[in-house]
Amino acid sequence: MLPLCHDDELSALLQFKESRISGDFYAWKFDCRPTMASWKPEEGSVDCCSWDDVHCNKNTGHVIKLDLSHSCLFGSIDSSSSLSKLVHLEWLNLALNDFNSSEIPPEIINLSRLSYLNLSGTSLSGQIPSEILKLSNLVSLDLSLNDVPGSRVELQKPSFENLVEKLSNLKTLDLGDVSIDSMIPHNIGNLSSLTFVSLQNCELQGRIPSSIGNLSKLLHLDISLNELQGELPISVGNLHSLKELDLSANFLSSNLLGSIGNLRSLEAIYMSECNFSGQITSSLRNLTELVVLDMAQNSYGGTIELVLGLSLNRLSMLTKATSNTTSQKIQYIGLRSCNLTKFPHFLENQRDMVVLDLSDNRIEGKVPKWLLDPNMHNLNALNLSHNLLTGFDQHPILLPGNNGDLVTFDLSSNNLQGPLPVPPPGTVNYLAFSSSLTGEIPSWICNLNILESLVLSHNNLSGLLPQCLGNFSNELSVLDLQGNNFSGTIPNTFTKESRLGVMDLSHNLFQGRIPRSLINCSKLEFLGLGNNQISDTFPSWLGSLPKLNVVILRSNIFYGIIEEPRTGCGFSKFRIIDLSDNRFTGKLPSKSFLCWNAMKIVNASELRYLQDVLCLKGRMMTYNKIPDILAGIILSNNSFDGAISASIENLKGLQVLNLQNNNLQGHIPSCLGNLTNLESLDLSNNKFSGQIPQQLVQLTFLAFFNVSDNCLAGLIPQGKQFATFDNTSLDRNSGFCGRPLSKECESGEPPTIEDHT
Repeated sequence: MLPLCHDDELSALLQFKESRISGDFYAWKFDCRPTMASWKPEEGSVDCCSWDDVHCNKNTGHVIKLDLSHSCLFGSIDSSSSLSKLVHLEWLNLALNDFNSSEIPPEIINLSRLSYLNLSGTSLSGQIPSEILKLSNLVSLDLSLNDVPGSRVELQKPSFENLVEKLSNLKTLDLGDVSIDSMIPHNIGNLSSLTFVSLQNCELQGRIPSSIGNLSKLLHLDISLNELQGELPISVGNLHSLKELDLSANFLSSNLLGSIGNLRSLEAIYMSECNFSGQITSSLRNLTELVVLDMAQNSYGGTIELVLGLSLNRLSMLTKATSNTTSQKIQYIGLRSCNLTKFPHFLENQRDMVVLDLSDNRIEGKVPKWLLDPNMHNLNALNLSHNLLTGFDQHPILLPGNNGDLVTFDLSSNNLQGPLPVPPPGTVNYLAFSSSLTGEIPSWICNLNILESLVLSHNNLSGLLPQCLGNFSNELSVLDLQGNNFSGTIPNTFTKESRLGVMDLSHNLFQGRIPRSLINCSKLEFLGLGNNQISDTFPSWLGSLPKLNVVILRSNIFYGIIEEPRTGCGFSKFRIIDLSDNRFTGKLPSKSFLCWNAMKIVNASELRYLQDVLCLKGRMMTYNKIPDILAGIILSNNSFDGAISASIENLKGLQVLNLQNNNLQGHIPSCLGNLTNLESLDLSNNKFSGQIPQQLVQLTFLAFFNVSDNCLAGLIPQGKQFATFDNTSLDRNSGFCGRPLSKECESGEPPTIEDHT
């Protein structure tokens, strides 16, 4: 009969459980698994060795291994942590939890038998305690991914040199994102058992020591995102077992690669953003095992052709030789921003490429036939964006890729002409914006039933949209066709399964009404229909969409009044509404101002669609939709009348308010002075009367102000931002007096409100 776990260890585990927040809420929030939920003391004998992720020695019953990675743990881990009582532990993994910026407790010294310690991604901070150097049995140490905003884990006292000296048995060392702020110590060469080293983003400086060549068992070396300088030491050529080398984002010399040719086992090398230029050494020809090559953001120019041709022509042979033993052999070639002017010919024989990135170069002419070869069945990412390409050297234009693959194509920002290239049915992202493509969207679009992003904006495309456009893919989240010549009506075929989040059809020739089936798009966040010929009333019915925060309807033929909500509230997530240049009438939607809750929030975080939707190696896509405004109401050039309701003061987060060129009347409400986040206020060309409220001086962020062409009079507010506005912002209001005008007020100069901030 196997021994039960010891009472003191059982008690320590339960105590640790009770001191952590762990449960269904964090499982939902962090997509983790609450392992400790199964740790329950029961009546009678309790064997903690039977609990999930607790492992005991079969002979002694002592807990020797504890794997609580990604277990929904939250809370500080400090000197009172009961884990330090598990003195027989040999293996401890607490990765991917949240220890709330606490420090590694010095009591870790009690775990003197540890050979494996993983605290990566646990939101730790502060200095690594010197007690960790007493864990002389450590074979694997991982403290990476603890770059907490405003604080980092530090290795300075003790120093990196001290750690290397004391932990001489290490085989795996991952200090990624740890603040070391020193040179790589020379004694690192004494860790002769090392197979994995990651020093990514550690603030390392100086030169790479020659002693690193002593690590003859090393398989993986990552020293990227540092400030290392000089040449790679010749001794690196002794790392005959090395399979992956990452030198990216340093300041290394362009002739550093002389010794790399000896690394015959090397399968992946990353050396982007190293400021290399000129000719690369021909020693790269010796890397016959090379599968991944990332040389992005350097300036090799035409010399890249001569030195890479031989080695890369062997890549396909490697893939074929290993295809029977591995599920997928990744092949990545990254030549982004390398100052290329033509397609490198050595790529012509790479039929098994998975990822090819040639973006942000100056490649001219047509896309060659060999790159469109249907035999390139492994391709799942092709990025040719931001070049000078004019077309394709093959018709019809069929993009490569196997039907079973998930494929991304980015052909954007070129001078491509002719019809849209036909992608395989497995396409996930199809990006061809900012070019000169012509013709209609063909019927093959209806076959792309897993498409997530379709971005064809700023081309010369025309014709009617296919009726399937609203329902051909349940996965479609981004539909951007702005800046073309599409006509007719927008298909009314959007389904309840729609995942559409961004829809931009602005700057086209669409007519008719907004399709009512958009009410099915419950995930819609951005709706852009501006600059078309749409004739409809305001779509109040869209107010029930729970995520809708931007609606752009400018420059159409919208008409009528904006109906106020009768029951409840709509558009609670509204942050930007642009109804300018239409034919709206009636009063401003004063009741709606009470409903637009998102505009009531000051300093809201940036909207998601201002970020990159996709930014992976070889799969790059940016979707920057909105200028630097986060909350704006633009109702200019309509026929709104009446007064501005005081309810507008609820919109504390408002940054832009444009009511220019309407028939608004009454006084400018003093409550506008409470909208302290305002940066732009345009009330020009209306029928406002009375004075400019002195309270507007409190709008210290106001950069643009215009009340010209009204019936205003009296004292002009003085001081703060009003001292920066010129006369044009006040023009054609005959009753104004005071600075900056030459007309003085009868009662003398108005008092200046001093700025005491």
